Amino acid sequence: MIISRRLLPYAVLFCALLWGSAFPGIKGIYSEWAANGIEATFFDRLLVAGVRFSLAGLLLLLLSKRPLEAWRRTSKSKLLSFALTQTFFQYLIFYTALAVSSAVLGGLLIATGSLWWVVLAPLLLKTAWPSRRQWFLLALGVIGVLLAMYKPGAGSGSPALGAFLFILTTLSGTLGVIVLQGIVPTMSSRTATGFGLLMGGILLCLAGIPAWPAVAELFTLKVVLLTAHLTFVSAAGFGIWNYLTTLFPVNLLAGYRFLVPICAVVESSLLVAGESPGAGIFIGGALVIAAVVGLQHVTKTPVKP
Repeated sequence: MIISRRLLPYAVLFCALLWGSAFPGIKGIYSEWAANGIEATFFDRLLVAGVRFSLAGLLLLLLSKRPLEAWRRTSKSKLLSFALTQTFFQYLIFYTALAVSSAVLGGLLIATGSLWWVVLAPLLLKTAWPSRRQWFLLALGVIGVLLAMYKPGAGSGSPALGAFLFILTTLSGTLGVIVLQGIVPTMSSRTATGFGLLMGGILLCLAGIPAWPAVAELFTLKVVLLTAHLTFVSAAGFGIWNYLTTLFPVNLLAGYRFLVPICAVVESSLLVAGESPGAGIFIGGALVIAAVVGLQHVTKTPVKP
């Protein structure tokens, strides 16, 4: 099915709603464990994340064209680097961040990935250095993050630690996008994402080996259902987004990425018990989103998600 320019905003909104639902979904798993008296460990979280991304990677590879052929002609070291940055380290940190802070704060700070891109692309891809206006917008985004940390709202846990971890999460994800640039000449982005999720998911499962004996206790029916939803979120979100990149310019798509933090904050506020955004989320969020949208208009090289 070909998606027209008129339907593009709705397709991107659907992706944003999917990705935004991941925040309350993970929080739901943590709440289920707490309700059952399980004091979740770092390794428990890694195991659940690993199962999710391994399954999501398999689903994407099933939707890819000739993935084994692409595997043979692609650098394995680049694929491993992609799996480590885009999946393993990003979600190792992300699941920890959601354990110590709020989904609302994390939903907002996911937008910092675009800010990282503007800083890192000149260093690693030799693109043009940010202009004065771009530096101003980056500073505006940083001020927004600080305001969000200052008044994050109810259920924020440890906002300073959480914000630090969420920002590290987007740093790892941005590095993954940069690594991907060296893979796409020999492998489609969908196939690369599938291998990245699968390999990263397997590594997360291996890192969570201490939790394996408690797998039956950890994966209650509710956790299984939430993990299935999160698997669908990853596979469908990436699958639709990658399809859109074959139809529309990346610059055009990047301009819609601000919908992701908005959806994540709204969905987390509505679906996560005990969480609500404070003044800092509204004011700081407006500054962060303004910075991200502004960067889309002044950056000649596309700002990647």
